[in-house]
Amino acid sequence: MNSLINYLSCGALWLGLAAKAPDLLRHRHDPYLRAICAVLALAGLCFLLGAPPTVGAVNGLSGVSNLAAPLTYAAITGYCAASQVLVVHLRGGPGVGRTARRWTLAYTAVVLGIAVTFALGEAPAERLTDFDTYYAKTPYLAEMIVLYLVAHLTAVTVTTVSALHWARQVRGALRAGLVLLGTGALCGAGYSVAKLVAVGARWSGLDWPVLGTAVSPAAAGLGALLTVVGVLVPLLAPRVAEWRRAGREYARLEPLERALDDLLVRRALRLPRPRLASPAILLMWRRTSIHNALSHLDAYVDRDLYERTRAGALAATGDAELAGARAWAAVVTDAVRHEARRRETAGHAAGHAVGSGRVAAPEAGAGRPLGPPPDPAALARIADALASPVPVPTASPVPGGTEPVPSRTEPVPGRTEPVPSRTEPVVSGAEPVPYERSGPA
Repeated sequence: MNSLINYLSCGALWLGLAAKAPDLLRHRHDPYLRAICAVLALAGLCFLLGAPPTVGAVNGLSGVSNLAAPLTYAAITGYCAASQVLVVHLRGGPGVGRTARRWTLAYTAVVLGIAVTFALGEAPAERLTDFDTYYAKTPYLAEMIVLYLVAHLTAVTVTTVSALHWARQVRGALRAGLVLLGTGALCGAGYSVAKLVAVGARWSGLDWPVLGTAVSPAAAGLGALLTVVGVLVPLLAPRVAEWRRAGREYARLEPLERALDDLLVRRALRLPRPRLASPAILLMWRRTSIHNALSHLDAYVDRDLYERTRAGALAATGDAELAGARAWAAVVTDAVRHEARRRETAGHAAGHAVGSGRVAAPEAGAGRPLGPPPDPAALARIADALASPVPVPTASPVPGGTEPVPSRTEPVPGRTEPVPSRTEPVVSGAEPVPYERSGPA
């Protein structure tokens, strides 16, 4: 069970390290990032070296009985130093570099003390799980055990107090991360306290090995989990918030893309949907498709409809942005309808133009774009207007109840000059009913 806790804790910590490695490669000289990565790397190494199978492998490969013990203690001390440096950089203020160097030098001295005391002591019997309590009375080795435990307890105590104190002064993701970091350090203190109690019991002639073999690994594993989450929360929270915002914006634009869907499919204006993409990439893809469709509809835009709709909405609501969005929604709906009708009649009109030697006149509003395309915020408001229960105009009315339409010319019997003939309905919304004037004008 201890081995499983150790390896799972190591995996969680190094998973956090892998998440931060790209940032470290891009900003190698950032002391804060270096401290975070050092904490994650050394904490994972502590759990890896402390697992009984790893202890046996290190001892067997080195040929030195119990060499895994000082290596594990040195890794724990390095983790303590990295934790202190991280807390110093989190605090900020003047003298950050000097304070970080002092902590580093202090824990370097502890590592040297561990190496010296292990070299002076004797540990012939290999102990995979209870080295601390088994050799608690052995000269030099007892000092080594107490040295690393006190160093660890000092580091986690300072980290706990500093993180929780600072958490009261900030808000949001940083506060959550500091609370988790402080709680994780507090659980880590349970590791060294349990070990010290077990060692003290051994000095008193008692034997409480369960504190060192069961309680302390569990406390250390929980502390590692909370620590890695606390370190990552402030770093990942902005990215998660951006993904949520992009996801909401992506869903918000759906009514506008749906209104343009037929055009996007017929004209192949929609790019292939990216696979396994983040919400931000999907949002960019949807915006690009919408802009492609709006650019294609420039030739069918009715500026008069835009102005009339905007003026009416502005008079009704007093909100210029909402009025503009409703006007754009009306123009888009109208332009899509005109483009579809133009396509349906294009074959007939083209054939007649070729036969008569004349070219059909452009659609109403052609060549009169509304200006720059809508920005992302305006696109969202247009989509809201399309999804709103308030109806938007879908035709281009002019005085008299008729709508401007493309015209063509046909000869009238008894006359030498052509007169216009329309293929559009007189009343907006009616079905097309072709008719021609006959007889002399």
